Amino acid sequence: MPRHTRTEPDPKFHNADHPVWNRFERFIEPFEDTDRKVLPQTAWGFIGYFAGQAKGPFVLLLIVGALVGAVETALYWGVGYLIDILDNSSPAQLLEDHGFELAAMLVLVLVVRAAVMIVAAIIEQQVIVPRFYTMVRWQSFRRVIQQPYAFYQDDFAGRIATKILQAGQSVGDFIVTTLQSLWSFITFILLTTAVLSTLDARMGLVVAVWFAGYVLIVRYLLPRLRAAGKNNANENAVLNGRLVDIFTNILTVKLFDTGDREHSDVKNAIGNYLGAVTHLTRVITLVRMAVAILNGFMMSAVGVIAVTGWMNGAITTGAIAATMGLVFRLNQMSGWMMFNINGLIRAYSTVQDAVETISVEPKITDKPNALVLPPVKGRIRFEDVNFNYDKSGTTLFRTLDLEIKAGEKVGIVGPSGAGKSTLISLLLRLFEPESGRILIDDHDIQDVTQASLRSQFGVVSQDPALLHRSLADNIAYGHDGATRGQIEEAAHRAKAYEFILDARDPKGRKGFNAHVGERGIKLSGGQRQRIAIARVMLKDAPVLILDEATSALDSEIEAVIQENLGRLMQGKTVLAIAHRLSTISQMDRLIVLDAGQIVQRGTHDALLREEEGLYARLWARQSGGLIAVDETAG
Repeated sequence: MPRHTRTEPDPKFHNADHPVWNRFERFIEPFEDTDRKVLPQTAWGFIGYFAGQAKGPFVLLLIVGALVGAVETALYWGVGYLIDILDNSSPAQLLEDHGFELAAMLVLVLVVRAAVMIVAAIIEQQVIVPRFYTMVRWQSFRRVIQQPYAFYQDDFAGRIATKILQAGQSVGDFIVTTLQSLWSFITFILLTTAVLSTLDARMGLVVAVWFAGYVLIVRYLLPRLRAAGKNNANENAVLNGRLVDIFTNILTVKLFDTGDREHSDVKNAIGNYLGAVTHLTRVITLVRMAVAILNGFMMSAVGVIAVTGWMNGAITTGAIAATMGLVFRLNQMSGWMMFNINGLIRAYSTVQDAVETISVEPKITDKPNALVLPPVKGRIRFEDVNFNYDKSGTTLFRTLDLEIKAGEKVGIVGPSGAGKSTLISLLLRLFEPESGRILIDDHDIQDVTQASLRSQFGVVSQDPALLHRSLADNIAYGHDGATRGQIEEAAHRAKAYEFILDARDPKGRKGFNAHVGERGIKLSGGQRQRIAIARVMLKDAPVLILDEATSALDSEIEAVIQENLGRLMQGKTVLAIAHRLSTISQMDRLIVLDAGQIVQRGTHDALLREEEGLYARLWARQSGGLIAVDETAG
């Protein structure tokens, strides 16, 4: 097993200390981890990897699971033995002749059975469920968060989060159900077969044949049940997605659905879901029918053999009671276990699905000897950089060369799709070039850690996303240990202080403590952008990247913020992307991109003098300060 590392949990994780519960609940460290960079990529390997990190509790659960089956068998055998004692004893002599046996039965019921059930509950619910499930989720999250930006572009955020949560639940459920429920059931069957065989070998044979039939039902009907369940879940997801889509876009529905389009679509989705549910219930009924018929033959055959044996004097009354009690218990357990086994298969399938997302080799990683980049001056060089997104399409950048001096302020201009944002993404190492080098202060960015590289940049994007946390947390994101005074000063400089003071969230939190919604949707576009600007002002990184940083602001606020941005840019290297060319006309130099190639370089005035150049045409064709998105080089 690789070397283990531990991460200290947030103090809020722990409930109030309790000397009894804590002794069991801290047996597994939920934030324990190993040095393994990629988790196993098969479901069995994934399950085994995590089971190996909690071998002790699972071995105990295996032992207790067998004891549960043994106690169940002993109880029914004891009932038969009790009947035989009562049948052959007088009330006056019962305690004298059989006091020890009766006391042993009481101990079995009151002490042994209770102890086994309590230990099983503690191991499952206190030792394993809370912390083992958390450990799987924690280690899965740590691997997924290391994935590059492109990984998240190719999938839904909600789906990724669901896979992490489901992985912990399904791995834990699979192991617990196998070691406790399934193993207890198998132990009970084996002991029941042994007990019945001692009374009459034919009864043991009946149970063995019954078990073979049970396995056949599992083999042939459960796959149909699983497929029907999967189809049911898919149709349910489609229906849910349809409803969410309608209610999310209710304004569009109200304005444009003049007929019954949504009624028809939802009716079709509900109809498909109804069909899937109907098919699922049919398969469930078939499983129950098959189990009921099989169990009926098993109980009847054992009953006939037992009664015949009693008639021949080979079996006592108590033995009949024990025999029928055991097979009646098998009847009860078999139906319950059929659906537990279905749950096992479903959990295994869920783990299989989850590892396809969680156990993926990151395409961008830090080298084993990666350096921590010290504070930089901001000199940037692209040397013979080649890049395309899918490694099979047309190359976006081909032998791109670009140098930006430390402290230089450079505007990046070009039509939509020219490669402006991609250039920045390569610099931030969100994507990797196919070949060539990108250097900052003569450090190849592939030779330094990603975290230390990105700590050198302050970025304000056109559509800034805010975390669903407090406004103060959003501003301080990227500046660990920022004081409230520093946060408020940054808010003042970004002209955000006034609206922050008026902010309220549904839980009554106010001002800087108010929480924004997902992606900041409780704020206007301009307010979100001002929070993002405050964040970058507080971070005060040596390289500043502005991607249409003031596009969502009105003119008056923009003018004030531009003043603050001007002061912030002093002494920094600045890369500014803008569609409104007026916002970057005062840069030291402009880089004009088209189809991944640098087609022009120079100051604003110099480029305007090149009347046939792309920049001059973009400037001339602006409408309200915006570049036409379909403009291309002629």
